[in-house]
Amino acid sequence: MLTGLNPHLQQGPQATPQDDSNRALKEAAIKLEATFLSEMLKSAGVGESRGDFGGGAGEEQFGSFSRDAQALELARSGGVGLAESIFEAMKARQDE
Repeated sequence: MLTGLNPHLQQGPQATPQDDSNRALKEAAIKLEATFLSEMLKSAGVGESRGDFGGGAGEEQFGSFSRDAQALELARSGGVGLAESIFEAMKARQDE
């Protein structure tokens, strides 16, 4: 933490319960989009063994971890826009 600064500047703005709720909803929406994208990547053949010169049994067993990580990064970087739609729907539902 920086010293010598105004204590209010050191802490930054306080998060409200609404901010925390929106952050949780946004993260849930991103995870849902990541799950969708992971299944799409699986259907496209990402993470499958490449044959005789591939990674062998390990590639098949751990390919899903790589695919899930790629899907999560895709979703966090904007993905296909599904997370934003899911977030808005969940937020509207919560506000009711």
